[in-house]
Amino acid sequence: MVYCRGVRGATTADANTPEAILEATRQLLALMIRQNGINPEDIASAIFTTTPDLNAEFPALAARQLGWMNVAMLCGHELDVPGALPRCIRVLIHWNTTKKAEEIVHVYIKGAEKLRPDLSSLPPVDWEELERWIQAHLNREAKPSGRADPASSSVTGKLSLAVGEHPDGASPQASSSPSEPRGK
Repeated sequence: MVYCRGVRGATTADANTPEAILEATRQLLALMIRQNGINPEDIASAIFTTTPDLNAEFPALAARQLGWMNVAMLCGHELDVPGALPRCIRVLIHWNTTKKAEEIVHVYIKGAEKLRPDLSSLPPVDWEELERWIQAHLNREAKPSGRADPASSSVTGKLSLAVGEHPDGASPQASSSPSEPRGK
């Protein structure tokens, strides 16, 4: 029988840069994939969170870079709890599997082991070999998306529209007549 199981993991990034966030997340995901035999086609969804001190990149991009093109993903921030582990990236993968809950290997690395010492029993990691595996599976076409261009999103640009003016320059009457309901 197939069950939807939660696979948890956490790591830390060396800095608040896109490169550091993506590298740490790829390492975490690669270990989660390899320790559990996860196939992207069996993943229902994944939730990524970061501590508030990490905001330079969406960690879900690392999953896209590993080929998770059809997986529903969501990113968010953890609560800003005083004394919490800094620069921490967490993931919860919802995985369709025949494995029992006690067979799931949760992965905590790079200082995040202290979050769940009861679940942190990985054998030593060969980081060079892991990086070779990541490079062999990397989808170089996966790029950041959905970001506003900082040069075109200035406050003055946002405030330049007059009341009733449309961004494309059309007047409200041009888009629909007063007698027609909008949204047709």
